[in-house]
Amino acid sequence: MSTDLNSPFRTKSVEQSIRDTEEPEHQLRKSLSAWDLTVFGVGVIIGTGIFVLTGKVAKETAGPATALAFVAAGVVCALAALCYAEFASTVPVAGSAYTFSYASIGELPAWIIGWDLVLEFALGTAVVAVGWSGYVRSLMDNAGIQLPASLQGPDVPGGAFDLLAFVLVLVLTAILVVGVKLSARITAIVVAIKVTVVLIVIIAGLFFIKGSNYKPFIPKAVTQEGGSGLDAPLVQLIFGYEPTNFGVMGIFTAASVVFFAFIGFDVVATAAEETKLPQKDMPRGIIGSLLICTVLYVAVSLVVTGMQHYSQLSVSAPLADAFKSAGHPVYGGIISFGAAVGLTTVCMILLLGQTRVFFAMSRDGLLPRFFSRTHPKFRTPYRPTILLGVVIAIVAGFTSINELATLVNIGTLFAFVVVALGVIILRRSRPDLHRSFRTPWVPLVPILSIATSVWLMLNLPAETWLRFGIWMVIGLFVYFLYGRSHSRLGRRGRDAKF
Repeated sequence: MSTDLNSPFRTKSVEQSIRDTEEPEHQLRKSLSAWDLTVFGVGVIIGTGIFVLTGKVAKETAGPATALAFVAAGVVCALAALCYAEFASTVPVAGSAYTFSYASIGELPAWIIGWDLVLEFALGTAVVAVGWSGYVRSLMDNAGIQLPASLQGPDVPGGAFDLLAFVLVLVLTAILVVGVKLSARITAIVVAIKVTVVLIVIIAGLFFIKGSNYKPFIPKAVTQEGGSGLDAPLVQLIFGYEPTNFGVMGIFTAASVVFFAFIGFDVVATAAEETKLPQKDMPRGIIGSLLICTVLYVAVSLVVTGMQHYSQLSVSAPLADAFKSAGHPVYGGIISFGAAVGLTTVCMILLLGQTRVFFAMSRDGLLPRFFSRTHPKFRTPYRPTILLGVVIAIVAGFTSINELATLVNIGTLFAFVVVALGVIILRRSRPDLHRSFRTPWVPLVPILSIATSVWLMLNLPAETWLRFGIWMVIGLFVYFLYGRSHSRLGRRGRDAKF
């Protein structure tokens, strides 16, 4: 933690961060409650993961023990959530991990994590928009309505532009410009539909469970075929460790896959500045949404592997096909509808998270200050919302980005590491700081959070690390060419000399 205002590791005090939020032209409206935050969390966490990953992981990696893989991934997120909760209640400022890093580790690490979050949320929004488009096209086909092939996206033969994904992002952008409270109400309605569909799956599926399908609960371990080159997990290239499918270690291999299903709870922290009582409501929203989703994930995985033997599960649509195998295809339509409706909130909240990080970086001068002006009526960061919304809409419309989806994963885990490190540093540098919520057993919990996050990162392909590294290098160039010289904190240091 550096007090030298000319150092790239200069820190911005918690008090200064909070004072900056009170400037009228850069002030966000406080309108969110603990309930709104919990709904946001559930809204962004429950996405394609619960509808697709369950079957893929059960069939290929863990069998019925997929439920334990969800628990393991949930524990990794819970460790990080405890660290996020302390920071979000202590530094109730937009920007999530970026803001927390600025207050604890320094400006350059804060820039790196902010740059990382911009990529994570942008790709996440685009990937989910494309997935949403696929579900909606499927429902339209069932109704006898079909878009021209050229407007179905590059993933479809003959497709060039994904009209549905493009329009979805633009509509959500407009909603976020009008106000976060409006988006919270829309999210609450959509989340209610989505959770209802998930509960229908769980309750209805209970009647079709066969105990024999759970045997063996942890199938015998099978060594994976080793990957080669950049396709291999980094842990394999470094240590020669070859991950296994099934068995006890297969549960942990599966956890690194189903972690995708938990991505998003950290987005709740980006709304800290727009929360009425952040000291109490942020911990409740972050931890509450994670707990609800973990319970739902475990229940769904137990139901689907009980309905159909894991070796026979469908990889593309496991829940729908499990009901078809039980002679109830009507549930397949209900599940597709729930997935299509539910993904709208995932897109909206990822977009909200990205614009808040961009807004916070702009307000600090690390990006052009033009983007930190809030709307005079709606008190929303409308300029970055419109800019990023249009860019992401174009990316979602024209790009096949399935290969880039893992970048979302590595970006999230990197943020977890930085936030956990920040908790340890700030406890030592500012022990006097009032903390409404305190992460228990510091430094043990943050160290465990760092260790588990790094382990999951090492299980990602080397190619993902390479792409992530390239994006980080670009970010460093931007910081040293623009951000460092325009930083408001740096300017305060220069002004103090004269």
